[in-house]
Amino acid sequence: MSNAHTVEFDVAVVGGGPAGIAAATRAAEHGRRVVIIDSGIAPGGQIWRHAQASAPPRIAQQWLTRLSETSAQWMLQATVVDGEVQRGLTVIGPEGTVRVRAPRMVIATGARELFIPFPGWTLPNVMGVGGAQAMLKGGMAVRGKRVVVAGSGPLLLPVAAAMARAGARIIGVAEQASTRRLGAFALSLWSHPSTLVAAARYRAAMPLNAYRTQTWVERAEGVGRVESVTLRTGNRRQTESCDLLCCSYGLVPGIDLARLLGCGIDGGRVIVDGVQATTVPGVFSAGETTGVAGEAPAIAEGEIAGLAAASSMTSVDPALRRRQQAGRLFADRLREAFRLHASLRTLAAPDTIVCRCEDVRLRDLDPSWTGRQAKLYTRAGMGPCQGAVCGPALEHLFTWSAGSVRPPLLAPSLGAWMADVTKTQPRG
Repeated sequence: MSNAHTVEFDVAVVGGGPAGIAAATRAAEHGRRVVIIDSGIAPGGQIWRHAQASAPPRIAQQWLTRLSETSAQWMLQATVVDGEVQRGLTVIGPEGTVRVRAPRMVIATGARELFIPFPGWTLPNVMGVGGAQAMLKGGMAVRGKRVVVAGSGPLLLPVAAAMARAGARIIGVAEQASTRRLGAFALSLWSHPSTLVAAARYRAAMPLNAYRTQTWVERAEGVGRVESVTLRTGNRRQTESCDLLCCSYGLVPGIDLARLLGCGIDGGRVIVDGVQATTVPGVFSAGETTGVAGEAPAIAEGEIAGLAAASSMTSVDPALRRRQQAGRLFADRLREAFRLHASLRTLAAPDTIVCRCEDVRLRDLDPSWTGRQAKLYTRAGMGPCQGAVCGPALEHLFTWSAGSVRPPLLAPSLGAWMADVTKTQPRG
């Protein structure tokens, strides 16, 4: 990385979703030189990803328009691979390696799906719920396909409904949470009628008997691709034929960069104060990194973080404060409502692959190890995804702590690496 050239900004925002866009907008509107670093090919992050043939959501359009009227700069298809508060962030993108230095940073790296290994989870046409949503928005054809959506979290219903609208046959929606917890969660939303209406609309888009609670995928089977799924409800098992299985167990905050920079973490979330400042001076965090709560709270936290990074403010507008606090309360309710059942830790068989990058199976791991020992002895979590998939899964299966984070945080695309190599090759 010694060949990297350095660029200077006042505020560096990592993550181009709702929280990052809001943070960058508010900081730039205060006259600060702002850069937004994101690995996507277009602004918006995963939550505002949209099909090319349609417009992004109205709220996304509003914020993107507002941001475009500032001097903030984008670094797209760019991956942060290393970082230090004093020396800056090392970024690899289409232009090669760049070191981004800024006295203030906002971490808005969102969340990623939690996968819990089960026999057959690596078969073709088995994918995460969020991944399926992104592919559907990108034009994936599902008309006529038999689809099972399973796992946990509020994303199951909208994804199943979107699949149904696209012509898929929804065989089942399996939610591992209990009816009692889901009912209590729904009652807590009495002050958010629009959320309840949306849930009812999603539910109406599929067959009446499709949605099942306290149910999860026990195994998937098929030759060359998934062909059937066995669902378990209590002691009852039912096998369904399917062409596509979308299965993941909610979202976990993407906190690797925050951990690398030394920010305090509690319960898998970045610790922040009332102005979204982390425990590291000059570093702020907003959105799903502080607790998965959705779009509106992420925007509120992003606004606060951007204003604080730009102006060192210590007080927050009361309206923003209310949205921030409501978001944190909602995040806590989500965690409780969709808390994972203990039986999910026993789904994987001894020969089940638990780290796809390094082909590590459950039998290769000793529960008495630490996560670091698992890396040293088996390379679990050291493949191209750098533990993005298996890291949270192994923490859940073995209750291992997250351990230390080392660069590279993520493997950049091959194109980015080649651009860097070509740029540094001697000519002639």
